[in-house]
Amino acid sequence: MELSNLQPAEGSKHSDNFRRGRGHGSGNGKTAGKGHKGQKARSGAPRIGFEGGQMPLYRRIPKRGFKNRNHKEIVAINLSVLDSFDDGATVDVEALIAKGIIKDAADGVKILGNGELTKKLNVKVNAFSESAKEKIEKLGGTAEVI
Repeated sequence: MELSNLQPAEGSKHSDNFRRGRGHGSGNGKTAGKGHKGQKARSGAPRIGFEGGQMPLYRRIPKRGFKNRNHKEIVAINLSVLDSFDDGATVDVEALIAKGIIKDAADGVKILGNGELTKKLNVKVNAFSESAKEKIEKLGGTAEVI
């Protein structure tokens, strides 16, 4: 057993889904877990992050730019890099990772037409630029979108 795989014993954790305020015998009667008096004991208590009317932290901190939640991380590779493969080889994401050209595919791989290619290759990746596709096919290779 190690610290990384510790977990509570089976059945020892209680669900938070139980009835509050149903008498002393229930173990959660009288104040129903809200303590004694005060604003947080009342109904209509303020939302999380409310600072008593002071400008809340999330509004005090400056915000810049725009973060697109649908952003895709596309790895771009120039044609000249593919020249390190053998003639007639099949180049796919796994081959690029195995050769150490890319670390991981993230959301996809795109081949760009920068540089020259001297070998016939069968390339299977997510996207190609027009010039890259043209150069690969000119040498008798194939550019297949997966």
